[in-house]
Amino acid sequence: MNRQEMERQMVEQFERDERMMILVFAQWCINHDLDPVALYTRAYPQQADNVELREALKIAVPKEEAGPIGEHIVLGMLAAYNNDELAAVVTEEIAKLKK
Repeated sequence: MNRQEMERQMVEQFERDERMMILVFAQWCINHDLDPVALYTRAYPQQADNVELREALKIAVPKEEAGPIGEHIVLGMLAAYNNDELAAVVTEEIAKLKK
């Protein structure tokens, strides 16, 4: 495998992992009766129409069909992709849910 192929594969893996992070975020929101688009827009108002989030919502399942997603999982995945603003919004929602 040459350098270009290896770099291409690394980029593709990063993009797949990023899509998984978005799906985990969306499913966590659904599982907690939260609107993922509203939370995302609070964090990133300049990116209100996120294509990846729309795609994730197409494959997310109703909370009755989903397995649990711990808050540490969603926050860890957001941190791994430097989504600090979104992690802050999720943290605020977690605090509200615990009240």
